[in-house]
Amino acid sequence: MWGVRDVQTAEQYGRNIEGVQSVIPRLLEAFGHHKVKATFSAVGMLFFSHKDELMKSLPDLQPGYEEKSLSPYYDYLQSLIEDEASKRHHFAAHLIDMIRKYPEHEIGTHTFSHFYCLEKGQTEKDFKADLKAAIDVASQKGLTLTSLVFPRNQINPAYLQTCADLGIICYRGNERSWLYAAHTGPSAPSYRRAFKLLDAFANISGHHTYSDEYLRRHSPIDIPASRFLRPHSGSMRMLDTLKLRRITTAMSYAAKNNQTYHLWWHPHNFGIHQEENFAFLEKVLSHYDKLNREYNFTSYTMSGLASSLLNKQKHG
Repeated sequence: MWGVRDVQTAEQYGRNIEGVQSVIPRLLEAFGHHKVKATFSAVGMLFFSHKDELMKSLPDLQPGYEEKSLSPYYDYLQSLIEDEASKRHHFAAHLIDMIRKYPEHEIGTHTFSHFYCLEKGQTEKDFKADLKAAIDVASQKGLTLTSLVFPRNQINPAYLQTCADLGIICYRGNERSWLYAAHTGPSAPSYRRAFKLLDAFANISGHHTYSDEYLRRHSPIDIPASRFLRPHSGSMRMLDTLKLRRITTAMSYAAKNNQTYHLWWHPHNFGIHQEENFAFLEKVLSHYDKLNREYNFTSYTMSGLASSLLNKQKHG
């Protein structure tokens, strides 16, 4: 899933974000080689090539967060400079166009402004204006957005009907464990972060795979996350075997039980240490190939899976 999280992240991980320019074509090549379909959930602000284009498409209502630093409409937009470095970091129309050349993939939305649905001060009307702005910008490129990834995984159940009203048929929910419950602020409490880190290498919270019956319970359809693909870390590289086994064991469980496994990450997570990250991804994709041959385990985009489930429900 794709989007610059906020100004602080962009500054802290500038090299990661810079690397997205080469990560996207490499991802498209890897997915194509393994016949994997992917959803790229992009922030609406990335759909432009220049600041003046962006400024003309801002929503009328903007989030009134109590914590002003959360809003890109304050210092962030004012600080944007029309130079090549700024364009590479903050605008990605050319990458959107690149992905569109591969119709097996989907471009979904990550809202227009990286909207935080649980932070104090924002309202449902603000959210609706923000999501509509993202949909309108995509429409200008001939794209219909039907899937949503909530920024910071801040899912507000009260806003789901608004999503449906605007044509969203599915979203990525959180793993079904207290470890992954939505929270406010940039990060979870430290004790939860510790358990989540452990869960990346050992089965603490379960496989997080989902039956069709489970997925059909919600509208829009909730396609919960199964696992965040943690990027390469030099200090933890000795645990890569455990990290891979954690992912592939759950994938195998899903394949054998006709369930869904939802792996996700941000392209900027691969922005540095690209060789190591893509080597690890290749092992995951090769395991998918094996499960596809043995169990007909099939890759879907988010909207592709949701449409299939809705069609079965309609004719079932």
